[in-house]
Amino acid sequence: MLEENKALALRALEILRARPGVPVYPTDLDEVYAPDVVWHEPDQEIRGLEQAAQFVTTYKTAFPDMTVSVDDVIAEGDKVVTRVTLRGTHQGETEEFGPPTGRQLEAEGITISRIEGGKIVEDWDSYDNLSTLQQLGLAPEQ
Repeated sequence: MLEENKALALRALEILRARPGVPVYPTDLDEVYAPDVVWHEPDQEIRGLEQAAQFVTTYKTAFPDMTVSVDDVIAEGDKVVTRVTLRGTHQGETEEFGPPTGRQLEAEGITISRIEGGKIVEDWDSYDNLSTLQQLGLAPEQ
């Protein structure tokens, strides 16, 4: 079961990073996510496939050259932890980051996915938002 859960978490990353700059639709996500999935982001909660697709599309549009490298995958029980490195250029507007800065971003993040019935039902995401803002020139370097 642990290997299947790892494969599901990795498949979710493949879907999210496929076709850079191209919108994501709820039907793209329903292969791996439950219809009532909840993503616990550092600054908000994303609920359901529609909101998840909108969230991913916003960032794929803002960082159309985004790449995601998988650094670690660990599974235990009904949870999978993935550690990733994101790289991309801020080329589109987001509510969080404002208008495009044209700056490069490299950010590490960790997602803990809870799996139930062969689908991801919850994700908890953690990343260094301050470092992201600093790299984009939106917060002072310290």
